[in-house]
Amino acid sequence: MEIFAQQIVNGLVLGSIYALVALGYTMVYGILGLINFAHGDITMIGALVSLTIIQLLAAAGVPVPLVLMLAVSGAIIVCTILGVSIERVAYRPLRRAPRLAPLITAIGVSILLQYSAALIWGKQYISMPEIMAPASVTLFGAQLTGLQVAIFTLACLIMAGLLWFIKASRMGRAMRATEQNPDVAGLMGVNTDTVIAFTFVLGSAIGAIAGLMIVLYYGLGHYFMGFMLGLKAFTAAVLGGIGNVAGAVLGGLLLGIIESLAAGYIGDLTGGVLGSNYRDIFAFLVLVLVLVLRPSGLLGQHSGDRA
Repeated sequence: MEIFAQQIVNGLVLGSIYALVALGYTMVYGILGLINFAHGDITMIGALVSLTIIQLLAAAGVPVPLVLMLAVSGAIIVCTILGVSIERVAYRPLRRAPRLAPLITAIGVSILLQYSAALIWGKQYISMPEIMAPASVTLFGAQLTGLQVAIFTLACLIMAGLLWFIKASRMGRAMRATEQNPDVAGLMGVNTDTVIAFTFVLGSAIGAIAGLMIVLYYGLGHYFMGFMLGLKAFTAAVLGGIGNVAGAVLGGLLLGIIESLAAGYIGDLTGGVLGSNYRDIFAFLVLVLVLVLRPSGLLGQHSGDRA
């Protein structure tokens, strides 16, 4: 029972990070019908920017809360500028183009970001300095660290805030109107270009926060880390129903739990042959099963719920 509880805890923390990244995929798809494969690499840029800031400030003896605040602020600024620039330069000219053109462009932008990061930060793994003392509590037999609690709590607050924003705010209504019919929304006074740019800003900012969570959780950063993270977040979005914000949250949490349980229990059953080193297999097995059995995802693609 302790192993099960521990895997659930690990899965919820990991799944909350997947859910945050998946929100960027699902919002852009809801607005443009575009799968922004560069989003995982924007998250990677946010992770490396925050890691660099933490290294510099920690070495200078800056207090930890201020270090984290400045790290996440710097990552958000860089990622939002990057996200808006990508939308303006790479995607906006292709809005009326066949669907294949922006998809290929997104893959090209992803590769460009990866190797730009490799030029700036190098191809080696970058370690996170020890800025927080490890502390844990036992809950139902599972070891729960303060960092895990902070990551999960903050992720839940961000996801709840985003759902409220889309449902209740003026910009959220404009986003939903643009998603349903951009031409009609434009005739009703909605500036669709502004709405689309804001969607990229919002998704990139959330991705930057997720990037900081990843480097804090794993203690490492790498120029290629956004590739697998992006694929898993895309899997989470498809699992919940791509274009559905609540579905991205549900899909991310479920994918994290499935990965953790499969890596833990199947690893034990196979003597470690299919353990944590092969956990990616289970994520993509879920993707295949969802596409075969329920292509619309668990919550479908209800237009009223999408960004």
